[in-house]
Amino acid sequence: MDLSNLRPAKGSVKKSKRLGRGQGSGKGGTSTRGHKGAKSRSGYSKKVGFEGGQMPLQRRVPKYGFKNVNRKEYKGINISTLQTIADQHNLEKIDFEILVSAGYVSKNALVKILGKGTLKKKLEVHAHAFSKSAIEAIEAKKGTAVIM
Repeated sequence: MDLSNLRPAKGSVKKSKRLGRGQGSGKGGTSTRGHKGAKSRSGYSKKVGFEGGQMPLQRRVPKYGFKNVNRKEYKGINISTLQTIADQHNLEKIDFEILVSAGYVSKNALVKILGKGTLKKKLEVHAHAFSKSAIEAIEAKKGTAVIM
């Protein structure tokens, strides 16, 4: 086996249909598209969701609800996560930059501290939002919760 005798596997390469090359080829005339209709014409493309003239699903199903354009999407971080970060890096203060560098949030995210887990030591935590239980847990250890 060398470069001079490389070939595709037998049966993997097929010749393409040569359409519209005369009646003798068997693929002339209508070029296998049948007679008349949209699909026989050039430039045909079916609309997305087209169901052959039947009322399409997106028009049959009623509209409901709405999208709140003012919604703020927060990335939730639990107190147990803050405790592991503080233990790993021996920190007294945890802010947004530390959470980004640790890989818990992206630099464009809004962070909300949630109350799941327990704290073992006093921490100063900076975030965009806090749950009530998180604030209680942080202040129980004489720490501070600072809203950015």
